[in-house]
Amino acid sequence: MDDLEPHLLVVDDDARLRELLRRYLSDNGFRVTVAADAREARANLASFAFDLIVLDVMMPGESGLDLTRELHAEAGARNDRTARIPVLLLTAMAEPEDRINGLEQGADDFLAKPFEPRELVLRIRNIIERRGVPDDAARSVRFGGFRFDLARAELFRGGEIVHLTSAEAGLLSGLAARAGEAVSREDLSQSAPLGGNIRNVDVQMTRLRRKIEPDPRYPRYLQTVRGTGYALKPE
Repeated sequence: MDDLEPHLLVVDDDARLRELLRRYLSDNGFRVTVAADAREARANLASFAFDLIVLDVMMPGESGLDLTRELHAEAGARNDRTARIPVLLLTAMAEPEDRINGLEQGADDFLAKPFEPRELVLRIRNIIERRGVPDDAARSVRFGGFRFDLARAELFRGGEIVHLTSAEAGLLSGLAARAGEAVSREDLSQSAPLGGNIRNVDVQMTRLRRKIEPDPRYPRYLQTVRGTGYALKPE
């Protein structure tokens, strides 16, 4: 699979529809992660960067509108337009006021159920094209057989994604953003979700080396900088 395929998060409490969407969108050139509700969606959002969210409005607990509004507000609080993930809402409610309400909450598009799957694909592609895709070379750092996507905070070995915890992804993001430079443990503890705990940086580094280094005892890429912290040495 091409590691540059757009990564979609599909959120719907209907297991049958969720699986149908996963298969159809995968067959049409997307990388797809699925979630059954807003809680599971948030867990995925903490671990991966997505190009777009396909989100059902009517779900038990936190609704799709609630999640859309919260994600929009969080991106606004960071004052970072690029951090906001586009949202396409799916709903059985087809009245104009429902569509307007969804757009007011921060959604990018709205598709009423039942829908033609081909239309969903076209709408997804249109949203992604409008948003624009950063140049791959500018957003990636390569080392060994790996490529780390800075925009998505995802690590690839060849065409396969390497699973990282949120802490490992944050740590690698902090190093990749300053590749070739020494980065202090203090700075890394802030870039990774470690609550400012400097000692946890060393623990997470050990785990990360096991996933990347041919011999973790003699690191080639994730090097210790004595008296400072660590450095990522790209090729």
